[in-house]
Amino acid sequence: MANDMMILGKRIKHFRTQTGMTLEQLGDAVGVVPSQLSLIENGKREPKLSVLNAIAATVNVSVPELLSTEAPDRRSELEIELERLQRSELYTSLNLPIVRSTKGLSDDALEAIVGMHKEMERKNRQSIATPEEARRANTELQAIMREKNNYLPELDVLAEDLVKKSGHESGALMHRTVAEMANNVGFELIFVDDLPNSARSITDLANGRIYLPPASIPGGHGLRAMALQAIAHRLLDHTKPNNYAEFLLQRLEINYFAAACLMPITASVAFLQNAKKERNIAIEDFRDAFGVTHEAAALRFTNLATEHLGLRTHFLRVNQGEGIFRGYENDGLKIPADPSGSIEGQVVCRKWPSRVAFDRTNRTNEFYQYTDTPSGTFWDSTQTGTGEKEEFSISVGVPFDDAKWFRGRDTDKRQVSTCPNENCCKVPEENLSARWEGKAWPSARMHAHVLSPLPSGTFPGVEETELYSFLERHANAGG
Repeated sequence: MANDMMILGKRIKHFRTQTGMTLEQLGDAVGVVPSQLSLIENGKREPKLSVLNAIAATVNVSVPELLSTEAPDRRSELEIELERLQRSELYTSLNLPIVRSTKGLSDDALEAIVGMHKEMERKNRQSIATPEEARRANTELQAIMREKNNYLPELDVLAEDLVKKSGHESGALMHRTVAEMANNVGFELIFVDDLPNSARSITDLANGRIYLPPASIPGGHGLRAMALQAIAHRLLDHTKPNNYAEFLLQRLEINYFAAACLMPITASVAFLQNAKKERNIAIEDFRDAFGVTHEAAALRFTNLATEHLGLRTHFLRVNQGEGIFRGYENDGLKIPADPSGSIEGQVVCRKWPSRVAFDRTNRTNEFYQYTDTPSGTFWDSTQTGTGEKEEFSISVGVPFDDAKWFRGRDTDKRQVSTCPNENCCKVPEENLSARWEGKAWPSARMHAHVLSPLPSGTFPGVEETELYSFLERHANAGG
C-alpha cells in the first residue's frame, strides 16, 4: 500500500513538472493547499477521488494513466526502491539514519546507494543459517502445526479443486493425471537425467517447465509428489524465502499440498471414517487405497485424524542409528527433545515400538504395541523401511482409549518405558558393567550434521551456479 501511494505521488509530480506547473499553481487549480499536495506527491497522504480526477484533468492525462503502478522514470523508480529498502527489517535493525532523496543527490549517487542496499539484502538472504537458528525455526513451526492439529484446510480445498479439474475421481492418482494438472496451471513436465545434485526438481518459470528426475525410477511414487510440490509453489504464490523460517514453511506447505492431491480430502475422510466405523483403521490400507508410500499415508492421517475422526494422535519417523527424523503429536506423548525443544536427532526409548520394530525378523506387516509411559499408555502401529542410507521406522499411535478403532488393537505386545529416567534403558545391567567397564573403546559414528553449517543460498542447499547452468542448457535445447 505504501509503495502504491509512493508511485502515485511520483506520477503526479512527474506530470505536474512536465506541464511546467508549480505546487502552488496545481494546488490552486484543484483546490488543494500546496502543503497537502506535497504530502500526496511524497506518498504520505492518499488523495480523494475528486482531487484525483481534478489533478488528472489539469495535467491532461487520464485517471487510469495517473494510477499506473509503473514508476514514471528511472529516478522515481530508484527513489521508491530506496524508500522500500530503508523500511526493511534488515536496514532498521542497523539503527542507521535514513537517506533522503533530495534534489542535491545525483542520479549516480542514488544508483550506488540503492545498489549497495540490494547487495546487502542479497547477501543477507544467502547468509548461512546456524543450526541453532534452524532448530528454533523448525521447533516454532512444529508448535504452530500442533495448535492447528496438523490441519491446513485451505490447502485441502485448493488441492481438491485442482484434482477435480483434471477429471480424476477415485483411486491412485496416475502420472498422466499429474501431468494434466501441471498443464492446467501452465506447466509441462520434463524428465531429465542431468539435474544438479543439489536439486530434487527445477521449475523454469520463464518457459513453463518442471524438470524432474528420469521417469524410470522404480515405483515412481516420489515423482508425482515432486511435480505436485513444484506446482504448489506457483499456486501458493511463493516468493524467494527471506529466512530459514520462511523456507521451512514453504516446504511444509508444498508437502501438505502434494499429499492433499494424492489423497484428496473428500475421498480420504470417507475412507477413514468408514474404517473407523468398522473399527479397522489401518495405515497400510490407507496407503494401498491411494497408491502412496507408508510415510505419506501416515503423515496424511495426522492431517485428518483430529478434525475429521475426533482422534488425537502422534507420528514418528526414526532413522536407525540417527534418532528422530520427523515427529508430531497432539495426544500428550512426550517426544524426546533437547533444551531448545527440538526433537530432531533425539534418541527414543529402546522400549518404544519405533525401536523395537527394528529387532523383528519378519518386517513385512505392521508391528503393533502398547507402551506404558509416564504420560500414559499409548498404542502404536509401526512399519519399517529402507532409505538411501539407513533403515527407518514409521510409527502412528493414539492414547490407549482410542486403540479400539484400529486394526491390531488386540496385540499382546506391551512394554513399560520410564524414560527419560536413565534406569529405563540407558544404564547397562550391573553384571555387564562389572565385566566390561574400562575394557572397551568404541569408535563413535560421526553424524554428518554435527559440524557442518546449514547450506547457504537463496534456496538452502541448492547451488545457484548449477541451477542457472542447467536452465540455460535446457532452454537453449528447447527442453
